[in-house]
Amino acid sequence: MDHTAEVLKVNSNFYKSFEERNLQALSDTWAHVQEVWCTHPGWPALHGWQRVEESFRNILNGAGPPQFVLSEIRVETSADTAWVTLEENLLGPSLSTVATVNVFKKTDGKWLMYGHHASPVVAIVR
Repeated sequence: MDHTAEVLKVNSNFYKSFEERNLQALSDTWAHVQEVWCTHPGWPALHGWQRVEESFRNILNGAGPPQFVLSEIRVETSADTAWVTLEENLLGPSLSTVATVNVFKKTDGKWLMYGHHASPVVAIVR
């Protein structure tokens, strides 16, 4: 069974809640377990839901709401694991492109984010 549409919906909800600065909606896209991890651009890896949530709280309370134009979206799925690779094209003062991998796991019948890794793109390699 192809779970691409379900995974893309959760991925989309993650970015929508990020842009709207809605921590509760963003939280709803994540598993609230110790196994989750997140690496924001330029940050060390954070492990565990408490640290990941706190990082998003700090970002959402910062300057200006982030705006994303997502591109190069690719999805791979299996029965209970999926990952989405994409480019986050950030608009506004921090105009930049970030290469991203979002990892999802199907838990109790629901796709939830278990990992988010975002790295700044400093040059296009062809």
